[in-house]
Amino acid sequence: MLVPVLLFLLGLLLLIKGGDWFVDGATGIAHHFRIPELLIGATVVSIGTTLPEVMVSASAAFSGHGEIAYGNAIGSIICNTSLIAALTIAIKPGKVDRKTLISPVLFFFAAAAFYSFVAYSSGHFSRTTGLLLLGLFVVYMVYTVLQMKGDRSAKVSAAAANSNSVSAVKPSVGNGNSEKNNSGSETSEPENSMGKNILLLVVGAVLIAIGARLLVDNGTLIAEALGVPESVIALTFVALGTSLPELVTAITSLAKGHGALSLGNVIGANLFNLVLVSGISIAIAPFDIPQSSFVAGRNASLAVDIPVMFFVMLLMTVPAIVRNKLARVQGILLLGIYAAYCVFQFTM
Repeated sequence: MLVPVLLFLLGLLLLIKGGDWFVDGATGIAHHFRIPELLIGATVVSIGTTLPEVMVSASAAFSGHGEIAYGNAIGSIICNTSLIAALTIAIKPGKVDRKTLISPVLFFFAAAAFYSFVAYSSGHFSRTTGLLLLGLFVVYMVYTVLQMKGDRSAKVSAAAANSNSVSAVKPSVGNGNSEKNNSGSETSEPENSMGKNILLLVVGAVLIAIGARLLVDNGTLIAEALGVPESVIALTFVALGTSLPELVTAITSLAKGHGALSLGNVIGANLFNLVLVSGISIAIAPFDIPQSSFVAGRNASLAVDIPVMFFVMLLMTVPAIVRNKLARVQGILLLGIYAAYCVFQFTM
């Protein structure tokens, strides 16, 4: 038992340092390209912090444990929203940009609707379903990249127009002074080079993946030694373990004053859990909805897990889109829901 505990702690340390470097690299890239932090959080950061879920679910699918792949994806969405995002909102609620928030939210609910339709109508995820989910992932990435390019082009055009208007108003300013001023403004804010930002992003993602793997593998060994059922491990312990990168990224982002990055990361990670993590797992090895537990004669996955997934995402995103800001009460309510959900899983 000592070795798993030590490896568990090592994984935690790797996650913390990896999260720190990952946030630095992601925000550096966002600033370099003048991309909104919420968008970079919903794409690059989300892919990096979703790597543990991909690894765990793909490994589970290869070994024929579809219930782990299923529980990991759904459980991670619930954990990301009602624990990680909830902590962020409860600690430091703030304004959000509706324009950059609405696209990943709509994509998530479209993917969730398709996923749920398959679950409720057939109870079986076929390879075709997995490929369609992966197709949604590709569509989302292409759409987001095009959106980023469009936003950047608009900003460049606006900056150029503003520069021309200033030159027209102040023709007496010489080129020498202008170059001096431009040079001064460029060197007044020291920033990492693009190469260093990319290196921080990649190394941070690797450390996050290794750390999460150590946490999940050894944490699961500890849980099994304590007699926790596999279905509960998948929806709670494994989901929490693979969501630790999002938690570390959220905490690090808050500490560095990048709350929008944290929110975008959670929303993007939730979407990727459905279309990327589930898509890969199902494409590798199709599986049936787990039938390990029932509530009032109905499959607990259909009666509780999927409805809770929808509810916590609606509670987090709809008020934010309507009011353009998050409220501390949202975070508190979400934390309460997560606590109740965990109690339900361990007592049913």
